[in-house]
Amino acid sequence: MKLVRHGRMGRERPGLIDASGALRDLSGVIDDLHLPTLGLAGLGRLCRLDPLSLPRVRGTPRLGLPFTGISKFVGIGLNYRDHAAETGMPVPTEPIIFMKATTCLAGPDDDVQLPPDSHKTDWEVELGVVIGKTARRVSEAEALKHVAGYCVVNDLSERAWQHERGGTWDKGKGFDGFGPVGPWLVTADELRDPQSLSLWLDVNGLPRQRGTTATMVFGVARLVSYVSQCMTLLPGDLIATGTPPGVGMGMKPAPQFLKAGDVVTLGIEGLGAQRQRIVA
Repeated sequence: MKLVRHGRMGRERPGLIDASGALRDLSGVIDDLHLPTLGLAGLGRLCRLDPLSLPRVRGTPRLGLPFTGISKFVGIGLNYRDHAAETGMPVPTEPIIFMKATTCLAGPDDDVQLPPDSHKTDWEVELGVVIGKTARRVSEAEALKHVAGYCVVNDLSERAWQHERGGTWDKGKGFDGFGPVGPWLVTADELRDPQSLSLWLDVNGLPRQRGTTATMVFGVARLVSYVSQCMTLLPGDLIATGTPPGVGMGMKPAPQFLKAGDVVTLGIEGLGAQRQRIVA
C-alpha cells in the first residue's frame, strides 16, 4: 500500500495511491496518517480496504509529508563505501549516527530555501525506514518486524555548517526544508527486500547520483537494531540510511553545490520520486 497526505501545507488529508496510480481519499476512514496512533495494527486494517471504494481525488494536489508523528529523525553517515571514498573519509566500522531536526521535514516537491549566505548546500538521496512498532534493544533478526514501511528522503546538507564550524554534523543537517520525505509511505509488505533497490538523483536534468541499497555498509536490519540499542525508536520515527556516491562535495575537479534556480529530482525504485526547486 502506498500512503500519502495531500492538500495545502498544514491542511493535508490522508490518502492512498491505488493500483492504477490514482489518488484516493482516506479522510472518511481516518483523521490522519498519524503512525503513533495507527501503529502496525492500524496499517494492517488500512491494507484490507478496497481502494476502489474510496473517493478519487481530482486534479493533482500538493503532496505533503506522507505520515505524521515523527518524534525522531535519525541520519546515518557514510553508509556506502564509494560515498565514503569520494568524501576522503574512512569506511565506518560501526554506524555513524546524527540527528536531523524534525522542523526540517517537508513535502516531496516543496521548494527548498537556501540558508542565508549558504554556498555549500548539497544533495543526498536516501532510503528512509519508518518505524511502526516500538523498538528497544531489538535483535537484528527481529528488527524488520518493527518497520512500518519505506520512503524516499533527500538528506539536504549545508557542508560549511556540517564540517567547518565545529561541533557535530547536526548543525548542517537541520535547516528548514532540509528533509523532504515522500511522495509515499510504502508499507513493508510491498517491499520484500530493502537491500535491492536502485537510487538516483539529478540536478537540472544532469545525472549526479546512481546507486543501489545492495552496497550499503550496514543494511536496514542492522541499522534498526543498532539504533535501538542507543535510543528507543517509536512508531513514526524515521531513519535515513545513507547516500550513494555523487554528492556535490565529492565532484571532481571541484565540488559543486546548489544555487537558487536549480531543480533537484530524485527517486528510489518502487518508492516514487521527488522534485524540489531551490530558492533564495
